[in-house]
Amino acid sequence: MNEIRTLKAEIEADLEAIAEIYSALDRYSGQLDAEAERIAAAYYLHNLYNAFENIFRRVAKTFGNAVSDEPGWHISLLQRMRLDIPGVRPHLIGPAAYDVLDEPRRFRHIFRSAYRLELDADRLALVLRKAQALREIYRAEIGQFLSFLDGLLSADESQ
Repeated sequence: MNEIRTLKAEIEADLEAIAEIYSALDRYSGQLDAEAERIAAAYYLHNLYNAFENIFRRVAKTFGNAVSDEPGWHISLLQRMRLDIPGVRPHLIGPAAYDVLDEPRRFRHIFRSAYRLELDADRLALVLRKAQALREIYRAEIGQFLSFLDGLLSADESQ
């Protein structure tokens, strides 16, 4: 059960990082006119998705449903996180979180892959809106998963 305790601690640390990233993003809501603002917002959006993906990778690894590093593994990982796997684990995110996370995932790919990129303010605003929609739901969904982990730990302690 040490693996579950470690997973829980890592998720909680990632949630703290996510809260900090959201605080940084608050400075850029509606202020994407200057290139420097777009670059900074893009950087934080990139980091935001990375923080969520770190949680996803840890959950997948801990419960034996990790994805390989083949092309397309990022979307496969995201898709797995919305699955209930009977006898293994419940879903980590629901359909609403999946829908809003997909846009930051795609944006993160573009941001990481482009060496020369002029950031489109409209596209960036869309990703920012999706990230803000996610802000309203991620804590409850991941909180349910943390409760599941607590249940595993309690069951182990009672044995």
